[in-house]
Amino acid sequence: MIYALYVNQGTTVRVEYGDAAIAADPAGAHVISQAFPHTYGQPLAHFLRKTAVVPDAKVISEHPAVRVGIVFCGRQSPGGHNVVWGLYEAIKAHNQSSKLVGFLGGSDGLLAQKTLEITDEVLSSYKNQGGYDMLGRTKDQIRTKEQVNGAMASCQALKLDALVIIGGVTSNTDAAQLAETFAEAKCATKVVGVPVTLNGDLKNQFVETTVGFDTICKVNSQLISNVCTDALSAEKYYYFIRLMGRKASHVALECTLQSHPNMVILGEEVAASKLTIFDITKQICDAVQARAEKDKNHGVILIPEGLVESIPELYALLQEIHGLHGRGVSAENISSQLSPWASALFEFLPPFIRKQLLLHPESDDSAQLSQIETEKLLAQLVETEINRRLKEGTYKGKKFNAICHFFGYQARGALPSKFDCDYAYVLGHVCYHIIAAGLNGYMATVTNLKSPVNKWRCGAAPISSMMTVKRWSRGPSATQIGKPAVHMASVDLKGKAYELLRQSSSSFLLEDIYRNPGPLQFEGPGADSKPISLCVEDQDYMGRIKKLQEYLEKVKSIVKPGCSQDVLKAALSAMASVTETLNIMTSSSTGQTPL
Repeated sequence: MIYALYVNQGTTVRVEYGDAAIAADPAGAHVISQAFPHTYGQPLAHFLRKTAVVPDAKVISEHPAVRVGIVFCGRQSPGGHNVVWGLYEAIKAHNQSSKLVGFLGGSDGLLAQKTLEITDEVLSSYKNQGGYDMLGRTKDQIRTKEQVNGAMASCQALKLDALVIIGGVTSNTDAAQLAETFAEAKCATKVVGVPVTLNGDLKNQFVETTVGFDTICKVNSQLISNVCTDALSAEKYYYFIRLMGRKASHVALECTLQSHPNMVILGEEVAASKLTIFDITKQICDAVQARAEKDKNHGVILIPEGLVESIPELYALLQEIHGLHGRGVSAENISSQLSPWASALFEFLPPFIRKQLLLHPESDDSAQLSQIETEKLLAQLVETEINRRLKEGTYKGKKFNAICHFFGYQARGALPSKFDCDYAYVLGHVCYHIIAAGLNGYMATVTNLKSPVNKWRCGAAPISSMMTVKRWSRGPSATQIGKPAVHMASVDLKGKAYELLRQSSSSFLLEDIYRNPGPLQFEGPGADSKPISLCVEDQDYMGRIKKLQEYLEKVKSIVKPGCSQDVLKAALSAMASVTETLNIMTSSSTGQTPL
């Protein structure tokens, strides 16, 4: 099996420890270190192949039987089952007496101690399969003191050596909190996180992409491409397609790069430019008019799920509504208690969107994004504006016809792509290596993912080092500092993937260069394709850290007492220049004055 190429083989675990990992934002490091005194500042871990020659590597050859619990948290994502499979095979390869216990029903099952022992027979129907139906899941958080203590009680009652939590930003924040609490209470259970979320928003210097993102984008891109072909054939419809992805627009960006629709509205662009709903409407209308001048009265426009929270006035309206929800005001009475400007905006909106905006917020205070039909709202506003231009004679195209779709649940239960199958399986193996090394509060990582599988690098990073501290204001002068958390990563508007989109946006808009990647491939040349946004970025952070350490060691080996004056001068000059540059870069990112 190809998996043997890139997981540690044999009965030993070889781990090389790096320097202590710190938070990327120095301004929040103090808050994070205070909140996580037992798990912040732990070293990076690199898991080595048998062929690697690293004198300082720790070799773990004794593998007593372990009991490991595993739980699906958050929303389902294709590939989750393969994490279980990889972990199961790893623990059994090192000690046949080890046990893997799955919690039924997600975090609810963890608290209630509802378990299923994972065996070959149980796994046989779920290898390389989508969904979370082997164990089930809930989206509930493990956040309150009672929930955390309940989780610890379950782990102690079941005598677990480790608890593996599979999920996204919220679930891994919970994993970090559990790890810290367990360490403080001297609970023997180690906590390990795994980056699995279809949104692709758990991205940072240690995590290049998440399990499930590739599958979701490929399945959605095929659906989008089918719609593009239909639009090109009928030549009279504009399709407004909303895609899942929560607040970030990673799925929309990747699907655009794969299928080449005419237009995409990224939430990050809207937020950065502070575009209003009327600005966006005008932008789309201008695009429709430009296409009409080329005798093209059809098109496909992608809308990210979280766009509604990126539009300033709609976000402010939602904040007022959620604030009233928090004060116990019923949905029927909220509209009468809105401020004058919010009430005017609310009354302007179509009845269907008003009803959706009044839905009770999610547990993280965000709107129920999957229920808010932003694509339908934009389609209506564009149709109204196009009709106005038709009456004025400024629009020369044919009648505007819009069809709206929400591509979400069609992809969640899909068979995982080959990339996600492999990636998830390897992460499962990495989880065992973290457990064997006795690490707590770490996330399993695999980097250099855009390279062939035999060049992937397995490792682990402290979850606390991935955290940031969000700051916000409520009221005219109050400034609050939020709790440290693994926060969602937005689309980088300075990144190479976005740059590639901007280079192609004009031709996408006017030339109908639709691309159909076809269905998922599991064999042949198309099987090994990876997300375009992953391949165009240079994200091998762990590899670069190792390379830097090699350079530093080389400098130490050359510049020793007794070396020539010229060598010493050259080293001092180079190091002074590098230090000054890094000091300026660090201070500019935090707004502090350089030392």
